[in-house]
Amino acid sequence: MVTTLDSVDVVTVGVGWTGGIIAAECAKEGLKVVGLERGRERGTEDFSIVHDEYRYAIRYELMQDLSRETITFRNNRQQRALPMRQMGSFLLGEGLGGSGTHWNGQNWRFLPYDFQIKTLTDEKYGANKLPAEYTIQDWGITYDELEPYFDRFEKTAGISGEDNNPFWGKRSSPYPTPPMKKTPILQKFETATSNLGLSPFMMPSANLSEAYENPDGQQINACQYCGFCERFGCEYGAKTSPEITVVPTARETGNYEIKFNANVVEVMKEGDRVTGVRYYDTETFEEFIQPANVVVLTSYILNNAKLLMVSNIGQQYDPETGQGTLGKNYAYQILPGASGFFDEQMNTFMGAGALGMTVDDFNGDAFDHSDLEFIHGASLSMTQTGSRPILHNPVPPDTPSWGADFKRASIENYTRTLNVGGQGASMPHRENFMALDGTYKDIYGVPLLQLTYNFTDQDRALHSYITERAGEIMQEMGAKTVVAGSPISDYDIVPYQTTHNTGGTIMGADPQTSVVNNFLQHWDAENLFVVGAGNFAHNGGYNPTGTVGALAYRCAEGIIRYSREGGSLV
Repeated sequence: MVTTLDSVDVVTVGVGWTGGIIAAECAKEGLKVVGLERGRERGTEDFSIVHDEYRYAIRYELMQDLSRETITFRNNRQQRALPMRQMGSFLLGEGLGGSGTHWNGQNWRFLPYDFQIKTLTDEKYGANKLPAEYTIQDWGITYDELEPYFDRFEKTAGISGEDNNPFWGKRSSPYPTPPMKKTPILQKFETATSNLGLSPFMMPSANLSEAYENPDGQQINACQYCGFCERFGCEYGAKTSPEITVVPTARETGNYEIKFNANVVEVMKEGDRVTGVRYYDTETFEEFIQPANVVVLTSYILNNAKLLMVSNIGQQYDPETGQGTLGKNYAYQILPGASGFFDEQMNTFMGAGALGMTVDDFNGDAFDHSDLEFIHGASLSMTQTGSRPILHNPVPPDTPSWGADFKRASIENYTRTLNVGGQGASMPHRENFMALDGTYKDIYGVPLLQLTYNFTDQDRALHSYITERAGEIMQEMGAKTVVAGSPISDYDIVPYQTTHNTGGTIMGADPQTSVVNNFLQHWDAENLFVVGAGNFAHNGGYNPTGTVGALAYRCAEGIIRYSREGGSLV
């Protein structure tokens, strides 16, 4: 038996950064909002024993239960897709805050180049810089149009940073709080990169340098530099997360309710409008329908795309013909870099998720690509995130994998190893996409999402070039041994790499080439909005959170306007 609940103005599917932002902004305007969260409620009090590396970083306490729902994966269409049975390449968060609880706190604005990548690349290098199978396209919005929303998210989150990167777009105001501490390790990176003629700057951080009260009156504490950020919640409330900012703001209005253990399996549609969502209680398996005037998909990108597919909303992308947009332009991130082994001992065990320095001299189109076989690039950073004892065990490449020599090398190098790491842009390719799996289903009988993805020649060329630059920086830092990152071949979903998945529900100016418009309003159902990194038409050289937050604030503005006026927002 299905229970139909009372209708509300807005329902969000997922309560992380995007769901929290939508809820806070709409609830402040008097709209009645319900958030449906598949996981459980949690807050800072739940993280009092958070410094448990085995529980959180290895057993993934804050992540999705893959025995109930997962994805299938293959490198290409000739392979059989198989289920991902354990966490690997990326980590799918679950519970209040979502990935915004277990993120590291790096908070970036994508570059102006990113939003107009097709136009600017064609203007400078010609239309044939990349082969036709790379499906790059503009986002339907410019950096300048999105800048006020970047500013708004940074003020909500209290981001700590400094505005001295010559490659960034213009800012309307400084960062709300000063940058993090410049440690001796970061000073070493700063000196080396400056000697090489590069432009180092402190990384923008959601681990705050000082206590801060945001415009909504929420308090965020100062970082303690404990080194337990990514994969962990912050017991001190010093890593800006949805559960200490936008969620309490929404709740304080009296217009917001969260239903936990609510797994949405369908967006219900009649004609050219959606009417609500259908979900199961994950503990009792009771089935509910939540009617709403506006439905907003605010879960992780894989689930947003899956919900549209199983609900038959939009045209599924077909790699054979290139037609359709849903599932198109899935992208990931390329991770070039170099490690260095040093004689001196450093306090690598201390840190914070976004404690670091970065150079953008090889990011975006900051350098000439005329004679290179790729476009875009990568940010290169030295981070001091806290070297935890179980997962951090660097040894030189000629070290035996067991025995006394291995033990000696492990002890010797635990605090004598640094890494210059790149976050490389990922360009969409015709053969990288998402679809529904024809064989495997989740615990509710719904087909699993199928991911088809592999690295490309563009990725390999970018990785090789940026890895060389990382090695030069490490050499200048004085490492006695420099170990370059291994060249990439095929993408492997087993080892962890990064939780920066993008695409599948891309935004744009044309319904023939995008799923949503630049307010993230679905082209085929005007009261349906889809929010997240799935809107990215490609992935850039940064973490996606800051850009996702900006898009969410713009979307919230659009939802409020739509609730008053109706119709298409563009």
